[in-house]
Parts: sequence; structure tokens; C-alpha cells
Amino acid sequence: MRGHIEDVRRWVDDARRVVVLTGAGISTDSGIADFRGPQGVWTRNPAAEKLSNIHYYMADPEVRKASWKARMDHTAWSAKPNPGHRALAELERRGKLHALITQNIDELHQLAGNSPDKVIEVHGTMRKVVCMGCGMTAPMQKALERVRAGEDDPACRDCGGILKSATISFGQALVPEVIEGAMRVAEEADLFFAVGTSLQVYPIAGAVPAARAAGAKIVIMNAEPTPFDDIAHAVFRDSISDILPRLLQA
Repeated sequence: MRGHIEDVRRWVDDARRVVVLTGAGISTDSGIADFRGPQGVWTRNPAAEKLSNIHYYMADPEVRKASWKARMDHTAWSAKPNPGHRALAELERRGKLHALITQNIDELHQLAGNSPDKVIEVHGTMRKVVCMGCGMTAPMQKALERVRAGEDDPACRDCGGILKSATISFGQALVPEVIEGAMRVAEEADLFFAVGTSLQVYPIAGAVPAARAAGAKIVIMNAEPTPFDDIAHAVFRDSISDILPRLLQA
């Protein structure tokens, strides 16, 4: 740990535009495993990474079948927002939150009470399904009902195209407008938190040095070291659901 809780609380009190970037680490205390951590999904089962690769997904029906089973069994459907999520919703209620950039696809921020128009989802959402052929979108649960009824690789009912979650897979282009919006709000911050993210995935990891260059104070909370710890004003390794509410309390 580097930095004092009292200092960060004072920075929050003085801030006018707090921007927060969250990664999988904020959701682990809600029971959703991260990907790259010591107990991460890909650390324990490297083959699972194939399910998140657009090229394998589009080419191989067996990968799609395994993906649909994984979606149906995903812990996010029963997960609840934890104190870390709720602390960010309270920060918004205090009028301090300028924007919440998230790499997560679980929508726990919105379920905790953050306004959808404050949340920038750089990797999309698992709670919707999209057709790779015609672009149709629908609630994910509608597609999962078909899987439970016996369809192991449900196709689009409009055009027969391949369905997948409305998330950005590896090998799939990010949405330029979303990334531009995220970088813009990072540069508008006077206080920037990076919470539960390894800061290894670009371009969004670049939001940290962009915010720092624009004059923001930087606070990093992550179990493992990140490439930007050296430029942060404070670094915490504690449990996010424990430390974040303490840092943000009024």
C-alpha cells in the first residue's frame, strides 16, 4: 500500500470530476472470477480463452455450443453488487462521479444504482445477445431460454445468422466512439481511480497516463502490481469491497 486513506478522502471531497475505471477485480467479491488473476478463468483453464476468441467462435460450432453452456452457467446471473459497486453508486448520488468506465460485462454497476448514462462499457454487456449477420439485439435471457429448451447453438430468428453475447471478443474491433468517449472523460478528470484492473489491455489502459497528463490525481486499487503504479499518487492492494467504501465515504 502506498498512500493514506485520509488523503484520498480529502481528494474526493475536493474533486469536481471523479472518473473511475473498473476491471474484473471489483466483481470478484460478488463471486465472478476474473480472467488473468491467480484463480482466473484463463489461468485455471487456458482452453477457455478460445470461447472468447471471435475467430474460433465464428468458425467452430463446438466452440459456440461450449460458449452457450458457459453463458447459461455463468455466475453473473446470481451475482449481486458488493460494497465496492455500491460505493460507486453512492459517489454518483453525491454528485462527484463524472463517468464510470468499465471493462466488465456483468452490469453490476447499473444494478448497484449507477445511471446507465454514466457508465461506459468498453467491452459491451453479457446481458444482451447480438446477431453477427443482421445486427439484431435482444435480451440474453431470451436466447438462453432456447438453449434450456434444447437448442445448443441457437440461430437468429430474423436471418439465420450466428448469435453471440453483445460483448467484444478477442479479435473483434472495439467500438471507436466508445473508446473515444472513455479517453475524453479520462482527460476531463481531476481525480481518477483505476479499480480491479491489471491495466494491461489497450487502448483503455492508456486512460491512466492520459488522466495523469491532464493533471488528475491517480489512485490505483488492484491485488497485483500494474504498469502504472509508479505514476499513481496512491496505490492500494486491499480487498476492493473493503477499501473502496472507506476511501469514498463522505
